[in-house]
Amino acid sequence: MTKIKMSLLLGSLLTATALAGTAPKHDLLLCAAINKNYVIGSKIVTQNGIFQRGSDGSFQHIGLNFPSILNLSADPRDPRVFYLATLNGCVFTKDGGQTWRIGTSWDMTEPKDVCVDPNAPDNIYLALPDGIAVSPDRGATWPRRENGLPNRGKYTQTIEVDRTTAGRVLAGCESGIYLTEDGAQSWHRLLPTKAAVDDIEQSPLDPQLWLTVTQSDGAHLSHDGGRTWQKIPGVPADEALYNVAFDATNPQRWAIASWHYGVLTTEDGGHTWTARNAGLPADGHVFKLGIDPDTGRLYVSVYQNAIHVSDDFGRTWRAAGLEGSSVYNFVFVPKTAK
Repeated sequence: MTKIKMSLLLGSLLTATALAGTAPKHDLLLCAAINKNYVIGSKIVTQNGIFQRGSDGSFQHIGLNFPSILNLSADPRDPRVFYLATLNGCVFTKDGGQTWRIGTSWDMTEPKDVCVDPNAPDNIYLALPDGIAVSPDRGATWPRRENGLPNRGKYTQTIEVDRTTAGRVLAGCESGIYLTEDGAQSWHRLLPTKAAVDDIEQSPLDPQLWLTVTQSDGAHLSHDGGRTWQKIPGVPADEALYNVAFDATNPQRWAIASWHYGVLTTEDGGHTWTARNAGLPADGHVFKLGIDPDTGRLYVSVYQNAIHVSDDFGRTWRAAGLEGSSVYNFVFVPKTAK
């Protein structure tokens, strides 16, 4: 056995030992659909909605069997309260999933993202196909908050609250990234883009560090809380980049998911990037990815195939369940707020 293979094997064994011996601080919730070969009108019974990782690593369906749950966000004060971005609008529970209700009205459907403000958790921000809404009262009402957004170009795919400052929010629209610092009373554009912004993420280790990815304008990086952005060299820009994730166990490791390019990783803080697709299904498309904040394990969803995981940041992969699924988001929720 070569030294390289021995080193990788040893690393995998050490990681597996650490995983087995340490109680996770986060729950992993998937917004997913197991719908391979399903068409409208089919008699095939599918399972969709939220799946929770169990202690054995398997995933169990919880809550509603509901299609197109794209994201969820939890109230940090109460583990029973969380909000879903669904095809029908913002759906929420306040009793841990025993009962549910749709908070938004008939004219506010198909939200793409939802985010609770951790420093003002009565406020929930909703990314809509035609703008942005904010609930100031835990989902009871949803006034639109679009002052400063353009009349054309305000399709919003992603929205992220700055965890350090209440009311400071970045929104990714089809015309660029917009910022509010007053709870969405006003917005102004920070980064114009020629294609829709697909994801915005704040580093779990450095709150000033933000990453964003787009449909066909590459990836961008900010070191000043999102005020200024630089395009990241080495990341391809011709095809869509779906989402980005930081490794909370290693500040140098980030990853990007792409339908066309697969999994792109950096282990030197964005200076160089490597495709890590060997071992993934050859005909598969990477839909979304996530990185476990407790272990650094890399999760990817291969579209209508299965979840695959890597304990060596993409050098080797193994299937990890949910065959036939598409995962819209990997959401790691602190154990005190699930």
